Amino acid sequence: IIDKQNRLMETDMSAIDGNFVYQKTLSCGRIEVSSEETDYPLTDLFDIAERRNPKRSFLFVSKVLGRHIPVSPLVMRNVYTQLAEKFPGTLDGPVVFIGMAETAVGLGAGVFDEVRKHHPDCVYLTSTRHPVDAELLCEFKEEHSHATDHLIYYPVSAAMRQTVAEAQTLVLVDDEATTGKTFLNLLASLRASGALRKVRRVIAVTLTDWSGEALSQNSPLPLHTVSLSSGNRRSTPEPDAPVPGMPQVNVTSRGNVPTTGKQSWGRRGMQIPASDLGLQVQVSHGENILVLGTGEFVWEPFLLAERIEAAGAQVVFSSTPRSPISTGYAIQSAIAFSDNYGLGIPNYVYNVAHQQFDRILICCETPASSVDPRLLEALSAVAPTVEVITYE
Repeated sequence: IIDKQNRLMETDMSAIDGNFVYQKTLSCGRIEVSSEETDYPLTDLFDIAERRNPKRSFLFVSKVLGRHIPVSPLVMRNVYTQLAEKFPGTLDGPVVFIGMAETAVGLGAGVFDEVRKHHPDCVYLTSTRHPVDAELLCEFKEEHSHATDHLIYYPVSAAMRQTVAEAQTLVLVDDEATTGKTFLNLLASLRASGALRKVRRVIAVTLTDWSGEALSQNSPLPLHTVSLSSGNRRSTPEPDAPVPGMPQVNVTSRGNVPTTGKQSWGRRGMQIPASDLGLQVQVSHGENILVLGTGEFVWEPFLLAERIEAAGAQVVFSSTPRSPISTGYAIQSAIAFSDNYGLGIPNYVYNVAHQQFDRILICCETPASSVDPRLLEALSAVAPTVEVITYE
C-alpha cells in the first residue's frame, strides 16, 4: 500500500522569550514544544506525525535517526559522537548500555560505539520483542506504545555477564522522552531483577527530551540526562478528532521463520561490533543507494551503509518498523507488507516510495526467502536493483 496523500498542516518555528518553540497543528490537536537550549534547529531534528494508536495520537519523527526518514550514515555517526561528547567526564565502570527496541537499538549501539573508545569496560544490550533461547534478565512495559512488552536477556558470554554483574553505571537509550515513564519502568524492572545491584548512577540518553524534570525527580538513583535538545511539551487535543484504529502489532513472540543472523549486535550482548555484514557488496562512485535495516536488525546494516558511503557511494540509511503511522505531515509515503519473522504482523517502509534510487539493499537476520514479495515489488518501483543482504 503506497499512500502519498498530503494533509494540510500548520508549522511554526520561532524564538519566544529566549526559548526555541516548535508548534504544529494536526487533525488530533495542537502540539507545542519549547527548548531553552538545542544543538540543532528543532525543525532539523524532527517533524511530527500522527500515530495510528489511540493511546497516543502523535509521534516525534526524527530526521537524524534513520528509522522513518532516510538519513546519511555520516549524519547519524555525527549524532552518536555529539551525544557521547555530552557524557560526564568520568564514568564509574563497568558500564552497561541498554537500547530500547525497536526504534533506538541502532541509536543505542551508535552511542555505545563512541563511548567505548574511551571506556572499554562496557557492554551493550538491547530490549527485544523477539524471544531467544537464553536467560531472561528482566521484562518491562512501554505503556503508550503500539507494542508494549519488552524483554532483556543476559549476554551470551561469561565475560559480558561479569560486566553486567559489576556495572556501576547504567546508560539507558531511547529516541525521545515524552513523559519519562518508559525509562522509569525499565529502571524499576532492572533493579527488581537484582542483576545490576552495584549500579550507582544512571544516564538517560535521547535525541530529544520533553519530559522536563520527571526523570531526575522520580529516579531512585542519581540520574543524568543527555540529549541534543530538551525542554517541555504541551498538547491541546482536538475534542472531535476521530479515534484512530491500530493494527495488531503488539506481539512479543517467536515467529515461524528462524533467525539465521549472528546475534552479535546487542540482543545477546555486544562489546565490539562485528562489522561483517555484506562484505561482498561492491559499489560504484556516486551510486545512489538506500540501505534498509529490518526491525531490530539495524546496527550491522548501518555499519554496511557506512562502509559503502566511505567507498564513494551516495548512501542513505533507513529501517522498517512495525509502528503504524498515518501518511501526511512527516510521512510522505508508506509501504505496508508482512514481517520477515513469520509473525503475521504488518511492517512498514516510510518516506521511500516517493523517491528514486539506483539500488536498494534490504538487510535482514532471517533467510532471504522470508522477505515479503510485496515489499520487493513495491521497492522495484523505486530502484531498478533491489538486493537482500543476509548472513546466509
